[in-house]
Amino acid sequence: MNKSADKINEGSITSGDNVSFWIDTTSILAFDKVTQDISTEVLVIGGGIAGLTTAYKLLKAGKKVVLVEDGFLGSGETGRTTAHLTCALDDRYYYLESTFGKESAKLAAESHTAAIDEIEKIVTDLNIDCSFKRVSGYLFLHPSDKEKNLDEEFKATVNAGINTSMMLNIPYLAGAENQRSIKFRNQAQFHILHYLKGLAEAVKALGGTIFTEAHAENITKEGASVNGFDFKADHIVVATNTPINDVLTMHTKQHAYRTYVIGAKIPKDTLPYALWWDTGDVKSKWVSQPYHYVRLESFDDQYDLLISGGEDHKTGQADEEGISEAERYERLAVWTKQYFPMVDEITYKWSGQVMEPYDSLGFMGRNPGDKNIYIITGDSGNGMTHATIGAMIITDQILGIKNKWEDLYSPSRITFKAIGDFVKEAGNMASQYLDWITASDLNNTADLKAGDGGILSFGLKKVAVYRDYDNTLHAFSAVCPHLGCIVKWNDDEKTFDCPCHGSRFATDGTVTNGPAKNDLNKIQVK
Repeated sequence: MNKSADKINEGSITSGDNVSFWIDTTSILAFDKVTQDISTEVLVIGGGIAGLTTAYKLLKAGKKVVLVEDGFLGSGETGRTTAHLTCALDDRYYYLESTFGKESAKLAAESHTAAIDEIEKIVTDLNIDCSFKRVSGYLFLHPSDKEKNLDEEFKATVNAGINTSMMLNIPYLAGAENQRSIKFRNQAQFHILHYLKGLAEAVKALGGTIFTEAHAENITKEGASVNGFDFKADHIVVATNTPINDVLTMHTKQHAYRTYVIGAKIPKDTLPYALWWDTGDVKSKWVSQPYHYVRLESFDDQYDLLISGGEDHKTGQADEEGISEAERYERLAVWTKQYFPMVDEITYKWSGQVMEPYDSLGFMGRNPGDKNIYIITGDSGNGMTHATIGAMIITDQILGIKNKWEDLYSPSRITFKAIGDFVKEAGNMASQYLDWITASDLNNTADLKAGDGGILSFGLKKVAVYRDYDNTLHAFSAVCPHLGCIVKWNDDEKTFDCPCHGSRFATDGTVTNGPAKNDLNKIQVK
């Protein structure tokens, strides 16, 4: 493993302009580049927590594994998480009970609890220094939510077998002495990229092969093309946050959201390590009701870092609420200071991409219609545990073992009781195609300052333009190569984002988030 000194492509370290705390405090996780054709038992595509955990578990089981990552390890959404490890899901257990039944809700709780245990076991077995801690978590009402829903959730968590209790306050939050909360015991947190580093070292020690800056495309049951080389495999695991091997099927079952994070310094030992979440805005226009989530991380000898997230919206649709990306950080800071008045300097800000499944549970297992291609996606707000569950399920499937959770998380499932949310999200997606006939956000390229981008219209032709800090103008087709939506400029992360299915593109037009497989088409500028 070495720290790359070469000039890297956009998106190789992280999929946006802002750098997370995890990336800022970890050396670049770079491995070998592809130089030849490869044949292996299992090809894992994606170097985040899902891909590395799958590779590690399969190697432990005696399989020959090759892992390829488009950028560097953790450069996707794993490096932009807040790294909560919890069985307190971002969709309520009483909803899971009504949608899937009590036994399935219990399986969901069991699987996420087992995922935390699995991560702890890996940390212990490999002696990974990643600040893993067992902590308590506290769920409390958003102002728009009703007290009866907290009671319903408490009852449902007990039914699901989770060790919870109802509190008459929200511990450690200012002004919350008379607000109730549900305490979830034995949750956890860690430094995600330090964990990935330990996993990667274990993968190499077990004889696995890791390639970084290795772009996989043309994925079939035979393998994939990686940087132009032919990679053959008996099994292919696509662990890329959103599948890049599928044109339509999975992208009608889940929807991309942007979520925002700030990291604020607070005097050391002011708060205990814990997790906090509110229940979300039930009056939100979004199907996935945005909620706030907070945790603590050690920073230095004088300060801890309070990591607070929320203010979500559909990817590429910040303007639907008239709230810019920059304003969302401001709103998040105001909310955070209300409950944590000891907040000092805000040191970090970043955003991440969350794939929200229409029925609340992730999609992990065999890709619909395929026998030897597997996917891990639909992470919702529980990416660390969902990814680990996916690795456990797929390892068993490749080994020919029936996993007791595989039906619950099957990518082929259809959940009829969630059809209402499916229809709402599908309607939102379809409405984005109106961007073909609506006005652009720029009148001409002279409006662009250095470091800015936007969309221009020439009749029905839409052009994405970006002016770099050398004052050079770059232009691309604004048509997303996935299914033809018009991309939007994200001024916060300096990317072009697709409002239909969540594909994202760097300022040089390269794709940084699927499901798009190809870059934006370049246009010569006169």
